[in-house]
Amino acid sequence: MHVQEWLDSVPAIAVYAMVGLVIGLESLGIPLPGEIILVSAALLSSQHGGINPVVLGACATAGAVIGDSIGYAIGRKGGRPLLAWLGDKFPRHFSEGHIATAERSFEKWGMWAVFFGRFVALLRIFAGPLAGVLHMPYWKFLVANVLGGIAWAGGTTAVIYYVGVVAESWLKRFSWLGLVLAVLIGLTSMLVLKRKARKMQAARPESASEPEPVPAGE
Repeated sequence: MHVQEWLDSVPAIAVYAMVGLVIGLESLGIPLPGEIILVSAALLSSQHGGINPVVLGACATAGAVIGDSIGYAIGRKGGRPLLAWLGDKFPRHFSEGHIATAERSFEKWGMWAVFFGRFVALLRIFAGPLAGVLHMPYWKFLVANVLGGIAWAGGTTAVIYYVGVVAESWLKRFSWLGLVLAVLIGLTSMLVLKRKARKMQAARPESASEPEPVPAGE
């Protein structure tokens, strides 16, 4: 079967469900390739008439917001022992160094860490549980969570979808050169947010002798 015919046979509801589920589980704190799944699905929607990019973006946003909220509740109830348990189960993602880096970002940036954390894989996994552990007020977390989910999930879907549409048109004229240019132009806007988010993640305390950080909820 031709590849395009096979793609056209994929039920749209299956794509929506997979994207929402994977992103929701990643946001909850389970290390999964949520961004890769979203980008792949958005590209598929640009070639698959049955997959609506608006519905796809809405499902991705819902998965991000709901998953983060569940992660927040789990973190608030489980506290720091939860982080230690996650470190034992997923040492590659929840090592002490990763936890310390994410915690410093939260203590320094608060709500902005939740918002921009959407654009960084490490903070995307930590955001919900860590905000709960640090007792960040839920209304603050929810506002940043919803806005970040819309910006990341909706923005990524829109950018990748239009890149796919433009690339298909350009490929008919300029072959692979058109695809390269379309991708470069389409991803520029996303890189701005990613760079800012990485700078926040890399922030370090000025001195190791600083007093104990105040929890985010105070």
